[in-house]
Amino acid sequence: MPVGIEAMNVFAGTSYVDVSKLAVHRGLETARFENLLMKEKTVALPDEDPVTFGVNAAKPIIDALSEEERDRIEMVITATESAFDFGKSMSTYFHSLLGLGRNCRLFEIKVACYSGVAALQTAANFVLSQTSPGAKALVIATDLTRFMVAEGGDALSEDWSFAEPSGGAGAVAMLVSDNPKVFQIDVGASGYYGHEVMDTCRPLPDSEAGNAELSLLSYLDCCENAFLEYQRRVGDVDFVDTFGYLAFHTPFGGMVKGAHRNLMRKMAKARPAAIEEDFQRRMGPGLTYCRRVGNVMGATTMLSLASTIDNADLSGGAQRVGCFSYGSGCCSEFFSGVVQPESQTHLRRMGIAASLDDRYELDMAQYDLLLKSNDAVRFGTRNLELAGTTVPEARASLGRERLFLKRIDEFHREYEWIS
Repeated sequence: MPVGIEAMNVFAGTSYVDVSKLAVHRGLETARFENLLMKEKTVALPDEDPVTFGVNAAKPIIDALSEEERDRIEMVITATESAFDFGKSMSTYFHSLLGLGRNCRLFEIKVACYSGVAALQTAANFVLSQTSPGAKALVIATDLTRFMVAEGGDALSEDWSFAEPSGGAGAVAMLVSDNPKVFQIDVGASGYYGHEVMDTCRPLPDSEAGNAELSLLSYLDCCENAFLEYQRRVGDVDFVDTFGYLAFHTPFGGMVKGAHRNLMRKMAKARPAAIEEDFQRRMGPGLTYCRRVGNVMGATTMLSLASTIDNADLSGGAQRVGCFSYGSGCCSEFFSGVVQPESQTHLRRMGIAASLDDRYELDMAQYDLLLKSNDAVRFGTRNLELAGTTVPEARASLGRERLFLKRIDEFHREYEWIS
């Protein structure tokens, strides 16, 4: 029985900064900055949150369904590490704002950056179980980073200067079913690997902590061992020849490049020139959107997959994509699936590249001002009235209706649609 992604969409906000301009503005070391392989990063405005990102990603998918098809969505899973409530799942907001039927399971998954793949596999196994034949599941992976500065202007995040250019915001929505028009999962072809490590974490709701070097080493270790487990389970697998493309969790492009280089050296005994050619050919398409959005934690592996499908050369027919997801703490998985030329046709209807182009570019003065106001909407905010937006130019550049946060009333978040 086939299973996988029937429909998929990405929403990466309304505003961004050019990270090369940010690097100059911050006086960052050029050589070190260039290793990030970043181009742009989405900046979450005060009236944007994980719910607005998720709904704006999912709405075009839901709008394209018939009433009968919408009623077959029997599970909504949120994948995030940016939740704003310890009990109430954001999936309840998604369910309501998207107008889905009441006979539906609603829950949330938190596994750092692995959450999006954990949710996808959970949804796929629900479909495969056939406990409700023909049912669909909606998975919304949504995350954001809000950098803040203190009154004196000092950064609140440790090693803020190089985390800042790569920390993004956005959401990936996926409709999972037995009609995988966009991505058909290779059922059972999966290697997972996890252990306890204190690399990065969120001990406080609005800030991160950790060890960047340990996180890099853990990512490399898990990538290698998850692939080896995939190879052991599947059998006749060659890292170079089995996969036409690769879509990896991308905190920043340089980390992915290091993981790819490590596997090419160990699995293929490849030399530098061959490694670079392979990286550009098989991983380049998956980095296209990641370099423009930044790290969106639980959504990033799926952002890389969407980027791969949209930008790959599928003129020669079906291609197998090897996917790797890593979540700090840690849990990781290497799995695979098949995309067809028709997959690209279906996904390109969503206009992901155009939506990235439509974002408003913040200048450095606007961006710095936002950093000083980013504590307006924090975890535990009880009451708040958002008087419009701090960046009206961002709304003016939308081109179509989007959801924004309007107010918080006794912890309950209320939203509005803006054209």
